Amino acid sequence: MLASVTYFQAIVMGLVQGISELFPVSSLGHGVLLPALLGWHDLVNSQTQSESFFLVFLVGLHVGTAVGLFVFYRKTWFALFRGLFRQVGTARTQGVRTLWQFNNPDMDKNYRLLFILGAATIPVGLAGILLDHKLRELFAKPLAAAIFLSINGVILLAGERLLRSRGRHARYTRLDSVSPVSAVAMGTSQILALLAGISRSGVTMVAGLMGGLDHEESANFSFLLATPVILAAGLYKLPKLLGPLGQGVRMQSLVGALFAMVAAYVAVRFLTKWFTTRTLVPFGVYSLVAGLLCVVRFA
Repeated sequence: MLASVTYFQAIVMGLVQGISELFPVSSLGHGVLLPALLGWHDLVNSQTQSESFFLVFLVGLHVGTAVGLFVFYRKTWFALFRGLFRQVGTARTQGVRTLWQFNNPDMDKNYRLLFILGAATIPVGLAGILLDHKLRELFAKPLAAAIFLSINGVILLAGERLLRSRGRHARYTRLDSVSPVSAVAMGTSQILALLAGISRSGVTMVAGLMGGLDHEESANFSFLLATPVILAAGLYKLPKLLGPLGQGVRMQSLVGALFAMVAAYVAVRFLTKWFTTRTLVPFGVYSLVAGLLCVVRFA
């Protein structure tokens, strides 16, 4: 199929990717629904194919989004890797067991957080490699994306309802004290986001809230966790962008990636402030209403 992504489409899709990847409203869902609503039928039809120029184009958008996230959290990531080097130095003098003795109060907190982020990434990484193409072929359609976007709204609202049921005086856990098992459970929730319409950031935030984190810590966990996941997804498919399928969309991918990078940076900066005092409710309402309207439109 001849590539037909225009620069205007690249800019629009880059902005949508960068914003909706971090706002808990599903970038994949919006990536399916928006082209259908705008009448970009070539893009809609290509999404369910295992090999298509549009899926290759999306590689650039994912890399751009990950770069925007990394730039925002650059100081945090540098601190995490400094913690790794310090903990490795400790292991050389005190034994390798210090690398996994998580109940040790002397363990470097930055190393601990880096470890649980890595552990939490494994389930969705494996699921993405095994299931991504199949799920796209089955569910990357406007009606299915609309249904799952509605379900995303229900998940966000249900998570907030369960949180309120704990009461105002519930005790919250610090992100750097989350157990590896809990982190893996939270990370596993990302597998739901392989379904177009379910938000990666949304389900991980709800999982974080259920795991004892507050909104601010859940958001930071979600965004830090998203950085390697999104970047790995992009780099894993990067050879296809550089291969024959990328002919005619490489420059559009670069333009879209730049807009996705800026949009992601602005989005994460806004959301980290938002979740210091506010909740997921507006995003849940939006997902539910927009999803139901799109169900009516595409039914």
